[in-house]
Amino acid sequence: MFGAEPIGRRLLLGGAAGLVVTAYAAPSWAQEGVATVAAPDGVYRSRGAAGNNVVMASAFSGIRYARAERFRAPVPVLNAEQPFAGPGQFGPACPQAGDRYKPQSEDCLFLNVWTPVAPAKKPRAVMVYFHGGAYSSGSVTDPLNDGAYLAARGDVVVVTVNHRLNALGYLYLPDRFPDSGNAGQLDLILALKWVQRNIAAFGGNPANVTLFGQSGGGAKIATLMAMPEAAGLFHKAITMSGQQVTASGPLNAAKRAEVFLGKLGKGVDPATAPVGELVAALSATDPVIGGNVYMGPVLDMKHLTRHPFWPDPALQSLGIPMMLGNTVMETRAFYAPDGKQLGGLSYDNLAARIGPEMRVDIDPVWVVAQFRTRYPGAQPLELFHRIVTAARSWRGQVEEAEARARAGAPAYVYQLDYMDAKHADDIALVFGTGPDQSACKHQVSAAMMAAFTRFAKTGDPGWAAYDLKKRRTMIFDAYARVEDNPRAWERELFARVPYIQPGS
Repeated sequence: MFGAEPIGRRLLLGGAAGLVVTAYAAPSWAQEGVATVAAPDGVYRSRGAAGNNVVMASAFSGIRYARAERFRAPVPVLNAEQPFAGPGQFGPACPQAGDRYKPQSEDCLFLNVWTPVAPAKKPRAVMVYFHGGAYSSGSVTDPLNDGAYLAARGDVVVVTVNHRLNALGYLYLPDRFPDSGNAGQLDLILALKWVQRNIAAFGGNPANVTLFGQSGGGAKIATLMAMPEAAGLFHKAITMSGQQVTASGPLNAAKRAEVFLGKLGKGVDPATAPVGELVAALSATDPVIGGNVYMGPVLDMKHLTRHPFWPDPALQSLGIPMMLGNTVMETRAFYAPDGKQLGGLSYDNLAARIGPEMRVDIDPVWVVAQFRTRYPGAQPLELFHRIVTAARSWRGQVEEAEARARAGAPAYVYQLDYMDAKHADDIALVFGTGPDQSACKHQVSAAMMAAFTRFAKTGDPGWAAYDLKKRRTMIFDAYARVEDNPRAWERELFARVPYIQPGS
């Protein structure tokens, strides 16, 4: 705690001290906009320096960290191989449905580094970001994930990583490909090994590496915290609306592989089929939870030998400081206004609409009655999002925070309330990217960036850890503040029923 002074003010002024970078005389290469770094794995050339007279960061994009054959474990790239995609280029995204990210290629094991131009008195903390999109889509080439501002303002080295997704990263075919169910996780492990070998050449401290990731990126981090091969590769962890309490069981993963192969076509070999056909087969119906077939980490007893947070946190992760966060209205990002869940929504059909969306077995009529009592003026749309967020999206974070507290390794917890924040709203605030809307947004962004970078440097974001007595939580809003046990009754309501993570 910060004593009697208001939390928000201290975060924005005192806690953000690491964000205030004074003017400096940039070295000649920075003035020219290009830098060259000689690292153990190769010689890397930046695509220029971005910034102004106060802060600047050099961007090294499209750095290859590994290669991989389909469904097989990746192998590191040796110095004798070409380690760099090319000046000014990002590496491709993993093939996925849609064309939001281009180009796409199975050869997608590339990462990017941003490092401040300003000289450092000592090696900087390193922040490694994993993107969201569950385990099926996404890319760190998204402009929201640009690390220049975070690196320069936070005085940290930022790394962002692409890896194999969906069937290419997580299809479970153990008889033919023993590493297939967790290949995407193995990619991330090799990326972290690249960081350990090379990041000092970029001014980073390989002994102070913090992972942070939103949605699926956070879930990937939680899973790595239970994978022995990842032990020692990172030292702190931040998950943003992304938890992994339990992984996919091998029997369910096998069922998913069966329906996926059925969709792919009888006699079609997934090892040699065109990648477009693999992506198309992801539309197969999931035999366990419905919707498109789920792909994610598998409890294969080879690379992942226990669930990440069930029945307790993995022992190897207890010494890793952890920060957990969610947005107050996660599900506002998930449902179309005119879709089957929200179109024509009313008090009369609210219970029927939330029933299948909560993903827990509890009487929806009773749940609606409880929420209407607590929020007597709320309209059906607000109630829908409050209920489904608490039941489906927030619950995993609560499970992990409570598990850490019981194990004596508490986590630091935050909640983003600003503008009734929905899923993914915290990305731009943490990176300092996206369209600028108001001075208030800048203030919220500054507070979040201060907390994240302070945590990366010290393991302490600036407020008390979550415990089972007070459950202290930082609320990021127009005015940042710490609250004890926020939304307590919602947590207690859904604690009446067991939590089973979707996809398990």
